[in-house]
Amino acid sequence: MAGDATFAFDVLGLGCVAVDDLLYVAEYPQADVKVQVRRRERQCGGLTATALVAAARLGARCAFAGVLGDDEPSRFVVNCFQKEGINVDHLVRRPDARPIHSTIVVDETRHTRNIFYDLTGATGADPSAPSAEVLRLTRVLYVDHYGVEGMTRAAKVARAAGIPVVADFERSDWPGFDQLLMLVDHLIVNRDFARKLTGASDPAKASQLLWHDDRQVVIVTCGDEGCWYLSEADAGTSRYQPAFPVQVVDTTGCGDVFHGAYAAALARGMSLDERIRFASATAALKATKAGGQAGIPTRAAVEVFLQGQLL
Repeated sequence: MAGDATFAFDVLGLGCVAVDDLLYVAEYPQADVKVQVRRRERQCGGLTATALVAAARLGARCAFAGVLGDDEPSRFVVNCFQKEGINVDHLVRRPDARPIHSTIVVDETRHTRNIFYDLTGATGADPSAPSAEVLRLTRVLYVDHYGVEGMTRAAKVARAAGIPVVADFERSDWPGFDQLLMLVDHLIVNRDFARKLTGASDPAKASQLLWHDDRQVVIVTCGDEGCWYLSEADAGTSRYQPAFPVQVVDTTGCGDVFHGAYAAALARGMSLDERIRFASATAALKATKAGGQAGIPTRAAVEVFLQGQLL
């Protein structure tokens, strides 16, 4: 952690925010058929946004300092952040910016979802904001792949100050991504993206290939199959955390929730094993509820759940 300084935030995020329109159907359709929508909801979503909401609901002091516009979807996102107690004092406003707009079709029979997204106006991190002084006010910096130039600048400031950088990456085709990837010391990626980066289909092997000496942790998540993780103390041998068995209702946002819970646990100073277990439990509980952010549990609910797993 970053010494004994006084921090204004536990987790500061800069990246992807979205407005998600969720459509719930009995089963995802084949082509050229009509399907009744059972219900619809609008929620705030996105990699960084959902992680920040998860961290905030788990008791972390969170802030968003990415880019949004003045349009209705941007105002919707800001309102959602404020309801969750997420600080937006350092938000960057641009007239041409807007959140990603996604339509998510949730299959209520198979408990799966398909995401259709529009990136028009989505910016990610600003190349020059927030200031280095603001970046040094957080215990944990949270980055994703939206706005690689700004993310890289922020990660350099954080690493120089001894602040851990937690990342959620799903794409590597942005210019400068490789440099950003090297700056992340707490790397959490899903199995499919780990395979794309390394060529290894085995998640344990992929975690080893993603390791380098400047990392603290590499975690490869595998949904309901648990996750594999590796730290310096493991001497190159990956460890396994099984997923907690739950009655799945909706997996939307589970990966982002895992990331946010991990960041919150890291800010609290929990050990690696405690962080992994805490994040796994939070993601499992989220899967029992509908909606990406609506189903995120509180810290009290996660702790009660974990106590029950020890019996």
